[in-house]
Amino acid sequence: MSTHKNSLQIQIEQLKRVILLKPMKRRYTAKLNVDRAYKINKNSQTKTYSMQIIKGKLVDIIQRDIYNAIVILEKGKIQNIQRTDEEFDKYLLPGFIDAHVHIESSMLKPSEFARMAVKHGTVATVSDPHEIANVCGLEGIFYMIRESENVPVKIHFTAPSCVPATEFENTGHRLSAKEIGILMQEPKIVALGEMMNYPGVLNDEPEVYAKIKAAFDTNKPVDGHAPELGGENLNKYIRAGISTDHECTRLEEAMEKIEAGMHILIREGSAAQNFDILHPLITKYPGSCMFCTDDCHPDYLEKGHINRLVSRAIAAGHDLFDVLRVSSCNASKHYMINAGMLQPGDPADFIIVNSLDKMDVVATYIGGKPVFENGKVLFQASVSKPINNFKLTKKIKSEQLEVYSDADLFKIIQAFDGSLFTDVLEYRLPKKNGEVFADPANGINKIAVINRYTEDPVPSIGFIKGFDIKKGAIASTVAHDSHNIIAIGTDDVALARVINKLIESKGGLALSDGVNMCHLPLSIAGLISDEQASIVIETYEKLNEKIHQIGCNLNSAFMTMSFMALLVIPRLKISDKGLFDVSAFKLTVLEKDT
Repeated sequence: MSTHKNSLQIQIEQLKRVILLKPMKRRYTAKLNVDRAYKINKNSQTKTYSMQIIKGKLVDIIQRDIYNAIVILEKGKIQNIQRTDEEFDKYLLPGFIDAHVHIESSMLKPSEFARMAVKHGTVATVSDPHEIANVCGLEGIFYMIRESENVPVKIHFTAPSCVPATEFENTGHRLSAKEIGILMQEPKIVALGEMMNYPGVLNDEPEVYAKIKAAFDTNKPVDGHAPELGGENLNKYIRAGISTDHECTRLEEAMEKIEAGMHILIREGSAAQNFDILHPLITKYPGSCMFCTDDCHPDYLEKGHINRLVSRAIAAGHDLFDVLRVSSCNASKHYMINAGMLQPGDPADFIIVNSLDKMDVVATYIGGKPVFENGKVLFQASVSKPINNFKLTKKIKSEQLEVYSDADLFKIIQAFDGSLFTDVLEYRLPKKNGEVFADPANGINKIAVINRYTEDPVPSIGFIKGFDIKKGAIASTVAHDSHNIIAIGTDDVALARVINKLIESKGGLALSDGVNMCHLPLSIAGLISDEQASIVIETYEKLNEKIHQIGCNLNSAFMTMSFMALLVIPRLKISDKGLFDVSAFKLTVLEKDT
């Protein structure tokens, strides 16, 4: 093969050298008109080459090197990377990937979520539309897919495997194995979503294995959800083909799962925050970890995203290249996401930061285009028609929330700040004429869950410690996983007031201090606002301010409340059908067992 370059190649390289020698700003776009060369050598029509040049200290996570570089972008990809002796003060890094997130928990549309995430350097997500699927079924999933198609962030989805998560709650829809098979054919679906029904896996339920097979048939991975699962049960769960878990709350649990072959997603969201416990995995198992937020409320997202975890991991002393591998490369590889790693030939997905410790993002590029720069997001949110599934129209009367019992001791849900787990307390509640009351003076509130998918529901009632509400009540239609109405308050009148506000608006968050009402409508499935992020954040922050005024000091009270109905996380939870003992995996009664 000849080593001589033809005249076209020589002329193109000469033009590039001329451009590279010129003084340039951080980003430079040049158009190379090489029509003369083309006509001479190819006898063809005129062609125009479009090129961008980015300068900075390139952090190469593949070669584990940092060097001053000039990066040439063409047609949305990295055409070439050239080392240079010129010194730069900003760093070029691969963009971050959230390996598991429920966008619905941000209460923002996917396109609004994307506008927030790019400010923090997120270029891609693996998003589980499990929440909206429980409310609206396939219609909800395809709504999320459509709503994400017109934004540059690479929002990928998983097919929700457990809709509903259990048979012990009423939900808006069910997804069969046949429907999962349909979803797995979609290009935007990159995996089977978290398999929360681990008892179904262990008990060889045919429907569960049919859903897993649908993923295998399309060569897509299966996400897991198996809190505290270990030993032979864990091995069987993994042998079924389940490859990830994001529910580890102990380092030993995570290490056992990694040693058995799983990838562990280190989670730091608004409610579940496991980074402090799990971050040692980054150094010990850098190829087996990813970062995720899982559930991220809008006020939390405003302050940071995956960049927050990257910064904390570096501050904890972990190797920079290992941290960046965990924040981008591992998820891209595992889910087969076409997100660039700042290598020649890759999509030009990268970020620019001022320093490698703070991870404050100066600019975010996706597909060679700046999507965030100089403090501004450079694309707009989509416009979409809201969808919903809310059949409850009849208001609740306070008498429907009353509890009567002859028992002396009752099972109380013990909630914890920053955790999805609960415990079980035994407590002697105040009683009068057989009616059982909350005890706000001692931190015991009443909790209610009401089926929103029927016109005449029977409220499910329990008692809870940990919220410390001293007056009024709070309520939400964000109640994992079925998203019925959940409310916590001091008394029946206060509870009925916030519940009825949500019935009136057909979904949202509500807070009453006994006199005033604060309300955030969620017109899309009772989960998501149709408003701009700034409006959602402002209203949500007002709710959080007022929560503290009524006595609750949890960092994220609405998020924590939403998980009190999640029946697949130990120990005692509540659905619209009653109290649920997660360890025994069955409904239980309010009275202490005798």
